[in-house]
Amino acid sequence: MAVRIGFDIGGTKLAALAMDDSGHELGRAREPVPASYEATLATLQRLISGFDHEHGSVASIGIAMPGRIDRMGSLLRVANLPWLERRPLGSDLEAAVGRPVTIANDANCFALSEAIDGAGAEASLVFGAILGTGVGGGIVVDRQVLVGANANAGEWGHNRLPVSKAVEMTEPVCGCGRAGCIEAWLNGAGLQQSYRQLGGDPRLDAAAIALHAQAGETAALEALERYAERLALALATIINSLDPDVIVLGGGLSQIASLYERVPRLWSVATIAPRPTTRLLLARHGPESGLRGAAWLSAQKKVRMPSKTR
Repeated sequence: MAVRIGFDIGGTKLAALAMDDSGHELGRAREPVPASYEATLATLQRLISGFDHEHGSVASIGIAMPGRIDRMGSLLRVANLPWLERRPLGSDLEAAVGRPVTIANDANCFALSEAIDGAGAEASLVFGAILGTGVGGGIVVDRQVLVGANANAGEWGHNRLPVSKAVEMTEPVCGCGRAGCIEAWLNGAGLQQSYRQLGGDPRLDAAAIALHAQAGETAALEALERYAERLALALATIINSLDPDVIVLGGGLSQIASLYERVPRLWSVATIAPRPTTRLLLARHGPESGLRGAAWLSAQKKVRMPSKTR
């Protein structure tokens, strides 16, 4: 039995998962993110050693993290973890533990997880979209992450949202510095901004807005309808260009249940196919998907490192 380890390094936590070739969980760990490069490397080594002791020799290690990673796995920009930037974490960890290490953007890991044994497990082409503080994406074809010539495949969040109504013409500024990005419309802040513009309580977050909509509040219902329209337009460009069998949603806003009925009804106004058969599904593994996808990275025939900004 081959033991795979997946690590998910976020802004505040470092999560680890050991699983076997069938995807069965063997063990897990969770710690605060160390505050230096040396401490991060030492923590990873210690956790790997612990899994070795408990479950037998670990065959491979995968690491998921938000940020920008080049084709060789070097960390160019890591969100909220500046001490990891421009450091050879993958090669240093490989040298320390004597096992292959693969590092990928967390959106690619999310998509891979859902394509292998998640909501898109029976599909040939899966697009995974994370809707949260940021908007990320990954493409998996026949259980292989698609990277692309510029190591940028799946980066839909920094395309401009197609607009079709006058109300949409005041474009929000994205964290990347440009106006009108899909991310700026579809992240949690974008939903909150729409709700405030409609007279809603500015203190409410996206989850609370969804609850107010369920209760029938007019401003919340309209804000969610605008959000669904924007998401439908954005995903229509994915359907027109990639024609995926399945689009899987993850992240906090993926929990808005009405999207899965409403968005497929709306996207056909902008798709080439008059009635697309693409399915829109909620991630099966939820917030664990990136972690599981990191563990699955070693199953790739030839993994080329993605470059993502989120």
